[in-house]
Amino acid sequence: MSSPKQEQRILQVAKELFTKRGFANVAMRDICRAADVTPPTIYYYFKNKEALFDAVVRETVTMSEFINRLEEESGKAQGYEGKIRAFTNIYLTYFPKNMLNVGLYVRNSTQLDSVGKNTLSNELTRIQSVLLELIQKGIEAGEFRDTDPKMAAECLLGMMHRFIFQQIHFQRSYDSSEATSYLVDFFLRAMKQEHKP
Repeated sequence: MSSPKQEQRILQVAKELFTKRGFANVAMRDICRAADVTPPTIYYYFKNKEALFDAVVRETVTMSEFINRLEEESGKAQGYEGKIRAFTNIYLTYFPKNMLNVGLYVRNSTQLDSVGKNTLSNELTRIQSVLLELIQKGIEAGEFRDTDPKMAAECLLGMMHRFIFQQIHFQRSYDSSEATSYLVDFFLRAMKQEHKP
């Protein structure tokens, strides 16, 4: 007898195992044992291990809540400089670092799995769109100089990712408010409207 709770339990257990050990190091019997189900139960919900992995990735690799928070907090801020500051602060403080676990992106080789890679890429593109819109509107409002907004967004995201990836991969810590202040000040100096004498 199937139940949504049972399917969710299988997904949760599979997520934990894939995240800790990676796709290649998890057998279906490991998932059965940890979820306390039989193989036919798993195969009722998922065609095979690959389908289960894809379901785990699609459910896990989402930044919807984070993106909503970015939009909401930057939307509340006054002026486009304030919006960029709010966006950067939320990004550096609340970026969902657990999503960048290699176990969710590597399947049978050292190459990134297409489902994980595409899902993450789509989420990062959504984030870039939010920032791009803030920059474009700041240019239109005359708060920022006329420049390529996409390149400006790429530069700011690149600087933020440096902090985040250093923390994730090398356990280097930073104070998010200090990093926000430094990055935003650096970015805004580059974006200032040029005043002609």
